Amino acid sequence: MKLALPARTGNVFRLNEAALADGLEGSKASPRKRIILPIHRTGDSAVQRMLNFMQPESFVRPHCHPLPGAAETLMVLNGKLACYIFKENGGLEARYDLAPGTVGNLLDIEPGVYHTMLPIEENTIVLEIKRGPYDAATDKSFPLWSPPEDSPIAQAYARLLLSMMSQP
Repeated sequence: MKLALPARTGNVFRLNEAALADGLEGSKASPRKRIILPIHRTGDSAVQRMLNFMQPESFVRPHCHPLPGAAETLMVLNGKLACYIFKENGGLEARYDLAPGTVGNLLDIEPGVYHTMLPIEENTIVLEIKRGPYDAATDKSFPLWSPPEDSPIAQAYARLLLSMMSQP
């Protein structure tokens, strides 16, 4: 399963209609209903920058980034995103809705904080920035209380989260 589009090349990347079309088409065609467009040039970049193209059926398993310095910054460029912060035991600490043109459209999450994000609108595009280099073995830690993405209860869990109110 394709998780990401090819990384960008060259010294400068400027978002354009072709990149948007590729990302949105890729997210719609993906079984996960999302796809990453890396805008950092190599996997070993010290700062990972990417656009996450997401459709409402996408489920991102709650996780944290356990390594020191592994903060994650999120900003919505298009659509609407619900971001959830969890307590260690899986209880909901907060829900934040992010949308372009609104105060509070940027969320910065420190390492070790369990979180997830669920797109509320079609064609949601999220700018994500986090520390690199990326290593799948150490990037995320998944709590036992969260269902895996391919679990039969994942979509029911997502619907339950979406029913919870957001913070001001």
